[in-house]
Amino acid sequence: MNVVIVESAAKAKTINKYLGSNYKVLASFGHVRDLPSKDGSVAPDRDFEMTWEIDSGSQKIIREITEAVKGADKLILATDPDREGEAISWHLLEILTQKKAIKKGLEIERVAFNAVTKQAILAAIAAPRQIDEPLVDAYLARRALDYLVGFTLSPVLWRKLP
Repeated sequence: MNVVIVESAAKAKTINKYLGSNYKVLASFGHVRDLPSKDGSVAPDRDFEMTWEIDSGSQKIIREITEAVKGADKLILATDPDREGEAISWHLLEILTQKKAIKKGLEIERVAFNAVTKQAILAAIAAPRQIDEPLVDAYLARRALDYLVGFTLSPVLWRKLP
């Protein structure tokens, strides 16, 4: 069984029809973890180390994905082809690794498509790649800046701007 993870339930249902019974397509419903709003989630003095927290609304889907991956032959991360989609795939892989769901020999692929058509999906499955680390790094830099600058600057702006 091959497990495919996409971002939305509507995509999952459609893609499952295209791929057939050897595939189980699940939706992550977007981002599955984030930086907690407490101080210290980003540590500039420790090379900008980040502390992540699984979103409370994502706990159930993470359990479902973890169980599916434990019995899978292949994991296909098929989140959106943008920076955020790349980050979601990265987060999912990190979580699954921490939960020890990635067994030895499990093939892990990243695919991207711009249309949810049978032709686009099959072409993407036929041309897998790895997670794009520069896109993930761009996401991480943006999140660190949002956290470090946003939490400090936002309250000031809210008070000063209408």
